[in-house]
Amino acid sequence: MTKQKKKGGKKLTAKNLQIEILKFLLTQPKKQFTPRQLLDLLKIENNKDSVEYALLQLEQAGSVNSFKENKFGVALERLTVSKKENTGAKIAGEPLKKEVDQAKKTKAAVPAAQKKIIEGRVDMTRTGAAYIVADSLDSDVYIAPKYIHGALNGDTVRVLLFSSAPRFRRGQPPRKPEGEVLEVLKRANEFFIGTLRKSRKYALFLPDNPNMPVDIYVPLEACGDARDGEKVVVRVTDWQEGKGRVPMGKVTQTLGDAGGNDFEMKKILINAGFELMHSEEALAEADRIPERISPQEISLRRDFRDVLTFTIDPEDAKDFDDALSIQKLENGNLEIGIHIADVTHYLKPDSSMDAEALRRSTSVYLVDRVNPMLPEKLSNNLCSLVPYQDRLTFSAVFAFDQKDQIVSRWFGKTVIHSAKRFSYEEAQTILEDQPAEALRQLTIYDQLEWAVKTLNKLSKKMRLERERNGAIGFDSEEVRFRLAEDGTPIEAYVKERKDAHLLIEDFMLLANKEVAWFIEQKAAAQQEIPFVYRVHDLPDMEKVAEFARFAAEMGHKMKVDTPKHIAQSYNSLMRAAQKDERLKLLEPLAIRTMAKAVYSTNNIGHYGLGFTHYAHFTSPIRRYADVLAHRLLYRNLDGRTFRMDKTKLEEQCKHISTQEKKAADAERESIKYKQAELLRRHLGEEFEGYISGMIERGFFVALPGSLAEGMVEFKYLDDTYILQEGNLRAKGRRYGKSIKMGDRVRVRITAVDLQKRQIEMELVEE
Repeated sequence: MTKQKKKGGKKLTAKNLQIEILKFLLTQPKKQFTPRQLLDLLKIENNKDSVEYALLQLEQAGSVNSFKENKFGVALERLTVSKKENTGAKIAGEPLKKEVDQAKKTKAAVPAAQKKIIEGRVDMTRTGAAYIVADSLDSDVYIAPKYIHGALNGDTVRVLLFSSAPRFRRGQPPRKPEGEVLEVLKRANEFFIGTLRKSRKYALFLPDNPNMPVDIYVPLEACGDARDGEKVVVRVTDWQEGKGRVPMGKVTQTLGDAGGNDFEMKKILINAGFELMHSEEALAEADRIPERISPQEISLRRDFRDVLTFTIDPEDAKDFDDALSIQKLENGNLEIGIHIADVTHYLKPDSSMDAEALRRSTSVYLVDRVNPMLPEKLSNNLCSLVPYQDRLTFSAVFAFDQKDQIVSRWFGKTVIHSAKRFSYEEAQTILEDQPAEALRQLTIYDQLEWAVKTLNKLSKKMRLERERNGAIGFDSEEVRFRLAEDGTPIEAYVKERKDAHLLIEDFMLLANKEVAWFIEQKAAAQQEIPFVYRVHDLPDMEKVAEFARFAAEMGHKMKVDTPKHIAQSYNSLMRAAQKDERLKLLEPLAIRTMAKAVYSTNNIGHYGLGFTHYAHFTSPIRRYADVLAHRLLYRNLDGRTFRMDKTKLEEQCKHISTQEKKAADAERESIKYKQAELLRRHLGEEFEGYISGMIERGFFVALPGSLAEGMVEFKYLDDTYILQEGNLRAKGRRYGKSIKMGDRVRVRITAVDLQKRQIEMELVEE
């Protein structure tokens, strides 16, 4: 599949050649060299012309000065700034220098009265160009590389739109609007991972992240103990925006040599914008929190310590943020408590811990580790609802009558004492009447068995009611790994979701729905009470129609003319996929037609769950949205009314939604890395798989078990294939053979690139 590279010396790409030249010149700041001298000194196989061109590019960027006799030297006065200049250096949020002059240089001059400036988020491409995603526009804005002006992926920026209408060809959709970045309002990331290159007087940091296109200057005193060539984490301390200047930074952590599982996982987190460690200020605040719960605090709360309470979580979980209690009341009703860790008791507004938690907004769950939102003392200790310990909670308590209908609701601060910590697998053995002998020997086993089975019966009824109300029961496959001690994957398998998993999920959904409903009802008779809702918009009808046509070709007809019919059809598809293995392929395709759930102060309901009101309340240890929900709900209990500034709250919602997406991307990256690492041990072996995706270059094949996807390129097949019908099938020009999504194929693993997380395959003729 991959062509063999010619053996020989080092030949650098244009980008790497510029980097190596600049690094060398920084070691000789008072000398000048000709292109030929640099070619010999660097001992590279590039030709003299390429070196000369690289020098000219560096000169245009302001990093290099040219002298007589075709000599070049480092432009040290431009790469660094004096103390006097540094006091007025540009930082994120300040306008770029000479903004008016820049506007005049745009390829379409705009009269002042007609200028249109928008704000949006940068979505960088590998070519160096970018698209600006703006809420105020229906279409993304294209930014050519020369108009990026130092903005990076994920940054929030101000953009000047060009006035000329984008050109387009007849029969093709119009091109996206174009513009120029005027100002970086907010940097998405200030930490980067890469290689440190040190000289006697200076150091340069070369980022691994392709979305960071410039190197970072690091003063020697800011390098700490890091040595030349080591992998380090650098924090940008001064962006020094302006032509010819490079950002300045400080080494915050030394990672040693590149390679290995630990390094790659840290790299994923840093590149996604997440800090590896909590700040010293946040850790100090956590250390000052007393571990003992005072009697005074307990006296202020509703006491559930004598009520049967337990947790059900994954086997390897460390942070238990929810527990369930159940008891039969004197009138025959059931009282069920959904108890959530009272994080806000410890996490105070305006504290360093709180500011950091908001900045992170979420815990990140990679294959072999958790990057927690809160310091460990809170996430794994004080706020974790471990068994046999008193714990402070914020609870939603419901009374169910003999017909399993909710007849009363209560929300408030509580204290609990968990009597048992179940794993999902252990709880499932009770539901299947196959408990282990050690579990059966517990003195409270009879109570636990009654509780788990009663809750399971209720959860099934709630699930059925949700489906009747339009909820979609997506059950997409999740891959899990068994790892060796060094993190190497031994085996991959698909996580199995049984009744014990669904039981917990159903009661968490109940609490989340009822909290949102309570706030909405309280505000119904008065002014709006701003709140953090979890919202999910209606699906894209065009995408749904296209998907329905493909599903029909696979023998499954769907009615998709209204949102309600879509939900019913998707549920029907899920049930059919349990009997027909081929239809399982349609589940992820169906999910792609759906909108993404986000956080917002504007409640439009949650289409996927069939709820008119929904929030996130049940996981404050790992989601900041839940922290906000706790604070807002608590200040609106007991007859009180509190309204937070809606504009500020909406800004926080957008930030949290962005962080959630970054975390999901990082989690997927870690899974892809482990899948590639696993299949690298199977080079040359053959597997049965199914076609799971198509692009212009070829098609992806997913392997059962690991769910790893590899690429089979069209150029290695015996015909020229053209994509058809929304990339759901391809047809050969010469022989007319059709390849479509879901086709079963046999493939051979030919190459694995761990750095790019790419797996190459070839078809095996049968």
